[in-house]
Amino acid sequence: MKFNERWYEVLRDKLSDDFFCRAKKFVDKESEAHRIFPPREQVYNAYNLVDPDQVRVIILGQDPYHELGQAHGLSFSVLNNTPPPSLVNIYKEIKSDIGHLESSNGDLTNWANQGVFLLNAVLTVQESRANSHKGKIWEEITGATIKYLGQSDKPKVFMLWGRDARNMKQYINTSIHLVLESPHPSPLSAYNGFFGCKHFSKANQFLLKHGEKEIKW
Repeated sequence: MKFNERWYEVLRDKLSDDFFCRAKKFVDKESEAHRIFPPREQVYNAYNLVDPDQVRVIILGQDPYHELGQAHGLSFSVLNNTPPPSLVNIYKEIKSDIGHLESSNGDLTNWANQGVFLLNAVLTVQESRANSHKGKIWEEITGATIKYLGQSDKPKVFMLWGRDARNMKQYINTSIHLVLESPHPSPLSAYNGFFGCKHFSKANQFLLKHGEKEIKW
């Protein structure tokens, strides 16, 4: 469970001294009793792919996909070439908003490589049990992460989809950062305001305004 050294430097004052030890013990214990996702070497994938000073857009998810071969540590992203329904709806909105998709294979690693921080509020999950690790340990680090990014001086875009994500707005300095809110892209709520939100073009407009390159969605 390797963790990015740059993230460790900026978060260590916001975490208890034994957090990573407790997190490892939690994953070890859960792995003995259940199959959990993502694989342990990918638990911190969002952090390991994007350094804190490279973050330009934050997309906050809830917890990882809970079926075999899906989760790999990036919110909403999968590796098995079969996008789940929420990601299908994200792709639909991008195509409607931007006019085209760079890729639709489910793997959002290319977004991460452009500075899109794809963070789940909870970093692991038991197989077939959504939210099974909610409130156990991960909110300590992911909450500290959102607070750090939300108070940074470099303008960023926060995409907050759904009630849980939108609750994080209180930690974000909205005089510096752009906060884009909508219902979750799940089929249960996408038609209540996610479709038509145009978050992807709005994010790119904000980035260009602040001298940054557009994201190739």
